[in-house]
Amino acid sequence: MRVRCLRAVAATAGAAALVTGTALVSASAATVRSDAAGHPPGEVRHVLLLSVDGLHQQDLSWYVKHYPGSALADLARHGIDYTDALTPVPSDSSPGMVAQATGGDPGVTGIYYDDTYNHDVFPAGTTTCSGPAPGAEVAYQEAIDINQNSVDAGQGLTGLPGSILQMTSNPRDVIDPAKLPVSAATCQPIYPNRYLKVNTIFNVARQAGLRTAWSDKHPAYLTLSGPSGNGVQDYFTPEINSQALGYPAGNDWTKDNAATMQYDSYKVQAILNEIDGYDHGRASHVGVPGIFGMNFQTVSTAQKLPASDGLTGGYLPGGKIPGPLLVRALSYINTQVGAMVAEIRAQGLAGSTAIIISAKHGQSPTSPADLTRVPDAPIIAAVNAAWTAAHPGAGALVTFSTDDDGMLWWLSDHSQAATGFVRHYLLTHSAAGNNIGGNPVTVAASGLARVYAGSESAAYFGVPGSDPRHPDIFGIVQYGVVYTGGQAKIAEHGGAGFQDRNVPILVDVPGLYRGREVAGQVETTQIAPTILRLLGLDPKALQAVQIEHTKVLPGLAGG
Repeated sequence: MRVRCLRAVAATAGAAALVTGTALVSASAATVRSDAAGHPPGEVRHVLLLSVDGLHQQDLSWYVKHYPGSALADLARHGIDYTDALTPVPSDSSPGMVAQATGGDPGVTGIYYDDTYNHDVFPAGTTTCSGPAPGAEVAYQEAIDINQNSVDAGQGLTGLPGSILQMTSNPRDVIDPAKLPVSAATCQPIYPNRYLKVNTIFNVARQAGLRTAWSDKHPAYLTLSGPSGNGVQDYFTPEINSQALGYPAGNDWTKDNAATMQYDSYKVQAILNEIDGYDHGRASHVGVPGIFGMNFQTVSTAQKLPASDGLTGGYLPGGKIPGPLLVRALSYINTQVGAMVAEIRAQGLAGSTAIIISAKHGQSPTSPADLTRVPDAPIIAAVNAAWTAAHPGAGALVTFSTDDDGMLWWLSDHSQAATGFVRHYLLTHSAAGNNIGGNPVTVAASGLARVYAGSESAAYFGVPGSDPRHPDIFGIVQYGVVYTGGQAKIAEHGGAGFQDRNVPILVDVPGLYRGREVAGQVETTQIAPTILRLLGLDPKALQAVQIEHTKVLPGLAGG
């Protein structure tokens, strides 16, 4: 058995030098002969889906223009680049990835964020479910790991992080059921996949006899296996918010961009193993998956960190040109994508493998001068104080909040009177914050441009007012506002702004030798039915596609 060494190139500051001037042959252009399995050219048997979190369409366009010999530029020359693609709202990782895997928006999938609230569940740890459900937090991120401080999420591997590829292929093994919300109907913990309301592309692929694999940043991405639980056969989900081994205590893999590259490189190695026909850890030869892929975090942390590894993060003034840290991150992505393309070619799979590059979300603001950081805790405290003053004995009104560069609140009283009270307060009170230089600033209307309250929020997401999952308050921020304490970040995602949502969709398919741009607006939900169509499967096998009438991306066969 041929053994590959882990690609440690990620942790080096010179990653950009590895790609400058390097031309790599795209999967579609690599061969016109049948692939290794004897399938005719142009017959797609495998789809590799890559989510480069934080990547804007402008970033991809800039990189392709300035590095014309790069792997990404070569893919663009042979693929279809949808230049006006939008993610769902909220533009968080969970609804973003679920959209790509189901074809559905949050109102249909039931996934609004990775950490939310549900008015109709019991709190984690409940064993006796008597009376009406009081409502509880629904945390499907690192908080549900057996040990969120370990990169193996509590599996107990020795020799970490070098042994991380030995991590279990079943995230249930490292999820603590005592940390999960409890169903009012069954009084049992609700695993992430059971919380999803619709099936996924992985479920449909499995029903067609195809192998499936996925690598992501938390075991909570068990969600992608769908309610049936049989969607993804081979998961690789090292915990990104764990202690970054080899870095200062208290730093997770997102606090240093070199650490993020190192972390992403473990997932890249899993993909290379799968391209070679092995499971993610290269322990067993199982065949190349029909649908597989991973998400990258390197670009996202390069956009959010003020500085890392001696390089300035984010964008240059004006917000159009990546700064030095982000250029390095983009070059790292290019190197890793190039390695995957080269391995696809080496294994004789170029004639049967489609590659899709997109992102779960973008990031905002890109222009440093537009940043306003606003702590949300004082705003929440002020709303609760105003409510209790007007309603003695009522208790706190804001039960749970998720605020990044959008505002999602769940209230203890979700009547229209209560939600209207909050809306009025938010829009009539200022809030204190700080700018890119850390200087104090004040924002009007709590930093919000618009607030959807109660029935307005339900209508925004297309659900009935009785839906227990949607936020009672959904606030769209003024451009540049990020809800955060301190000065540790210069950008965020989760809102409804254009920079949060305008991500690439680049599709490279076998037999397509001249690329083109498609300027019409599309959505990342269209990735799911497109993957099925490419594989010769029925997009309408997806429940969300049936409900939302999600279309295949235009310009492809059957699109």
